[in-house]
Amino acid sequence: MNTLTTAIIIIATALLSVAVTGFLFYRLVKAYLDNQQKMQMLQMKIDEHRESLKVVTPIRLQAYERMALYLERISPNSLILRTFRPGMDIKALQVAMTKSIRDEWEHNLSQQVYLSAESWNRIREAKEEMINLINGSAVKLTPDADPTSLAGAIFESCAKSKIPTDEAIEFMKNEIQERFS
Repeated sequence: MNTLTTAIIIIATALLSVAVTGFLFYRLVKAYLDNQQKMQMLQMKIDEHRESLKVVTPIRLQAYERMALYLERISPNSLILRTFRPGMDIKALQVAMTKSIRDEWEHNLSQQVYLSAESWNRIREAKEEMINLINGSAVKLTPDADPTSLAGAIFESCAKSKIPTDEAIEFMKNEIQERFS
């Protein structure tokens, strides 16, 4: 019986060794395959992200371009030249300039989706500051003053401090350099 017990112990030990080795092999292979699957999923996400960037990046750059154009159009030089008509009085020029700023703003509202929150805030602040600059300059003048005096008052205010639109454009240029270079 001693040899039978020894044989059983040897067989049990062998079976246990095979079972433990098999289990460890199974766990090792499963971990490897799980890791491979995760790597494939990650690579698919990276490839998907690259493809979406190929589409989104040009759209985002176009949004920055459109908002730079907006800021240029509402800058004092461009705005006054575009809105002034012979025979206007100060009030008509003031209304035409603020209306132009607001109309163009409404036309470009959808661009905020593609810009950073900070860029959008700077553009919105520039718009508000330009409207305040126009209205503040108009208030300082008499209603019967020549409309060119309103333009002069706006330019005088701009000479004292940086033009709001220029600051927003500068911020956008820096942001584009950081994000797309």
